[in-house]
Amino acid sequence: MNTRTAWLVYSALRIVFFAVPFLVLYFMGWHWLLAAVVATLVAVSLSVIFLSKQRQTAAESIQAWRDRDRTADDVVEDAAVDGAASTEADPTTDTTTKD
Repeated sequence: MNTRTAWLVYSALRIVFFAVPFLVLYFMGWHWLLAAVVATLVAVSLSVIFLSKQRQTAAESIQAWRDRDRTADDVVEDAAVDGAASTEADPTTDTTTKD
């Protein structure tokens, strides 16, 4: 499945996963806000269960789009920043120097 098809299927199904429960609940007499909240929870649950392949393809296309203009220097700089951030976040790492 190419990225365009994956994006279209993913977007359309996410809309359907929200719209159907919302309309059913709304026409059953639920308050629109409560119907929207419940429909959102249903839509998120269904998309996590059934749309993992399309979500992965969409995420990969976003990553490819972000990386298309990156240079080798950008990659090295990002790795250095990520390494420094992980060292700061790890409390077991001893960053003190002895003189």
